[in-house]
Amino acid sequence: MSWPQRPLAEVADFCLGKMLDQKKNRGELMPYLANVNVRWGQFDLENLREMRFEPGELERYGLKPGDIVMCEGGEPGRCAIWKDQVPGMMLQKALHRIRPHDCLDSRFLYYSFLKKGKNNELAGFFTGSTIKHLPRQKLALVKVEVPPLAVQRSIADTLSAYDDLIENNRRRIALLEEAARLLYREWFVHLRFPGHEHARITDGLPDGWERLPASEAFEVNPKTPRNDDGVVCYVPMAALSETGMVIDRAPSEMREKSTSVRFRNGDTLFARITPCLENGKTGFVQWLADGEVACGSTEFIVLRGRRVSNYFVYLTARQHDFRENAIRSMIGSSGRQRVQPSCFDRYLVPVPPHILGTFFDETVAGIFAQIGNLDSQNQRLSQARDLLLPRLMNGEIAV
Repeated sequence: MSWPQRPLAEVADFCLGKMLDQKKNRGELMPYLANVNVRWGQFDLENLREMRFEPGELERYGLKPGDIVMCEGGEPGRCAIWKDQVPGMMLQKALHRIRPHDCLDSRFLYYSFLKKGKNNELAGFFTGSTIKHLPRQKLALVKVEVPPLAVQRSIADTLSAYDDLIENNRRRIALLEEAARLLYREWFVHLRFPGHEHARITDGLPDGWERLPASEAFEVNPKTPRNDDGVVCYVPMAALSETGMVIDRAPSEMREKSTSVRFRNGDTLFARITPCLENGKTGFVQWLADGEVACGSTEFIVLRGRRVSNYFVYLTARQHDFRENAIRSMIGSSGRQRVQPSCFDRYLVPVPPHILGTFFDETVAGIFAQIGNLDSQNQRLSQARDLLLPRLMNGEIAV
């Protein structure tokens, strides 16, 4: 079955957000979305910035529920539907705001873009040789299918069911990780561990504890030999999250040659280059097969437990002061500064007695396992959705 196609300019209104210019911008400070806040099908709202908007600009640059927010550069075409997660949200110039006409369901339009993005159908509209862009005049020419509204809604309902489950799992993952971080801070930052009421404190630590440099408590960039000569999974910097442990497998690829940065399940990947480090890019590896070794960006630092567990390592790496210590060590030219490994000699880690450390590990191991299971569920849900996506959007399968 084939449906009529129409250029986007005929079925939607769209505009770019506001240029960020601290010297010229006037008005009230308001939160805005930038390119880094937009993912496929979701928004990262952890680190929102603000700029000034005047009353007359609110309609032009403001978002309404159902608007599609699309990246103009970076990964042109990447988009998500705004559901008024943060009232009063505005847009920065690196993003298109697409507001479909009454003939289009916004969810159906989003899935149209998702299909085109996965099939590389938007590439012909990009400009630029090294840094790609999808300017407004090119976006206007992109053709989208316009089946009857009832068909659009049925297709969107089917595909949204998968995405709703994925989003629900993401929320559960975030809550579980926050629980693990709170427990770490309670035991090892505030020293309110089980039995702390009866512990004697000497030089700021309970008796039986040690304060070791991270470079002794952890293995930093441990040697991890390959166990075969076949292809190896490569994980780029884009796969790391700024807010959580889950590593996005979508940007990963299989390569014949490994980089020098190799890791296995249980390792923590810690960005060492600006601005990835400042933004919080850190991940915990737990999806590889038993005995499998993967490789990654040479801008990763690999951390592994030595005197403490791998869980302890990851949760330490997520602490603000751990990151700040690494940031202070950075050297290099502006925009390409990198962490110096010697910084881990200066960061002191509180190492508990073996019994207490084991108790902590047993407590958080279940949390990490649940996160791994939910992430695996999301991978399967995404694969199922992606199998259905082109067939539903092309009319090959009737809903």
